[in-house]
Amino acid sequence: MSKRNGNYYLVSLGCSKNTVDSESIAQILNQNGLRGVGDPDSAEVMIVNTCGFIDAAKEESIEMLKALVNMRQPHQMVIAAGCLSQRYGADLIQHVPGLDGVIGTRRWMDIFDLIRRLRARKHPEPLYHLPTEAHTVGSDERGVLRASIQGASAYLKIADGCRRPCAFCAIPKIKGTAVSRPVESIVAEAVRLQELGVKEIMLIAQDSTDYGHDLGLKDGLAHLLDAIVQAAPHIPWLRIMYAYPGYVTPRLMETMAEHPQVLPYLDIPLQHGHRETLKRMRRPANVDWVYDTIGQLREKMPDLAVRTTFIVGYPGETDEEFDGLLQMVRDLQFDRVGAFRYSYEIGTPSAELPNHVPDDIKQARWETLMELQQGISLSRNQAFIGKTLEILVEGHGEGEDEDGQPVGEMVSLGRSYRDAPEIDGYVLVEGELPVGEIVPVRITGATTYDLIGTVDTGGAQVIQPGQIIRDGMIDLDSIT
Repeated sequence: MSKRNGNYYLVSLGCSKNTVDSESIAQILNQNGLRGVGDPDSAEVMIVNTCGFIDAAKEESIEMLKALVNMRQPHQMVIAAGCLSQRYGADLIQHVPGLDGVIGTRRWMDIFDLIRRLRARKHPEPLYHLPTEAHTVGSDERGVLRASIQGASAYLKIADGCRRPCAFCAIPKIKGTAVSRPVESIVAEAVRLQELGVKEIMLIAQDSTDYGHDLGLKDGLAHLLDAIVQAAPHIPWLRIMYAYPGYVTPRLMETMAEHPQVLPYLDIPLQHGHRETLKRMRRPANVDWVYDTIGQLREKMPDLAVRTTFIVGYPGETDEEFDGLLQMVRDLQFDRVGAFRYSYEIGTPSAELPNHVPDDIKQARWETLMELQQGISLSRNQAFIGKTLEILVEGHGEGEDEDGQPVGEMVSLGRSYRDAPEIDGYVLVEGELPVGEIVPVRITGATTYDLIGTVDTGGAQVIQPGQIIRDGMIDLDSIT
């Protein structure tokens, strides 16, 4: 292999927002004549787009970088990109000796410039590209599509960074303040995704409901949704991710209810249900607002699916405060809940708080919360039995019986409007349906996290799943 074969190997770690940045990096490299490969041994350039949000993610990023550095040949280079790079900068070299380059989150578009500098260097010292100044997100994207296409779905980034003061979160330090992309850029990309046949667009940002604040837009997210619906009317599904409590406005509710394309689905990370805990978190602490807003949303959209996340074991969390969280979950009956045990993060205000909760209590509270939510999730899923839902088909697998043995029948795996990729449930349907298509499915069964159904043929007798799908079991590893 020549020293400059023009091949690159790119590993993307962390969230969907990171995935979009990785896709953008790949586009920049492709535009400059490099070619992506799946084998690091065949690459001249090895890049890890790191995550630096919590300890487990940091360790995973560092271990991946170390592995590539240890296997690197003299003609290869290893570059750290992403959140961990932005957070630790040049100090990252202390954790991963031998790194060739480090580039931060704000200048992913300069990746090829860094590679050229690395190619031209005369000495093996690492090179850094870590500007700290804020930049206008849409001003230097070099013609790349700021989206990650996965099958018939696509994550479309509308902003980067965050201006919220959450005490447990390092994102503002890593990403900087919120910077919105221009409306016209996002709309043009939605049109392009429509032309590519994408069926679902997920609008993502660290805080989607803050979109347009820096552009001087009031109700910027609602304004953006109106513009996308008008310009790309043939995108069947538009999904909103990462709404911030307190900023789901009446105008946004009306916009969601008005446009059939905008799914009645809202991901709104509440983080806790007790006022005092929320105040220590530096989060909106008006619990009444949560009850009122969820009520208004469900009044306008009776089929609304609400997903949220909570942190248990936050410093100072008392039994009374945890009971307040449980009561909110009982009262509001969320469709989906993700729960996390508090993770100590150096450099965040929460790290300085007293009264950290012991790990065994965190674990017990997490189990209690999840047990409560499992019953709620099952009940809400069971309410769909007998109804017909549109399902976006994502793949196929082989059905299993109750003992986990294959039964030789194909099962299709899809998602309804209630299910965001990777974090929510699935709908399991007998037969081999066309991947990437939206198909009406009559729901015949429910488990805690998934639904079971058959294709709705318009009045035909519903076929029970029988042995093909029993108790929702499917070999997910066999999905293609």
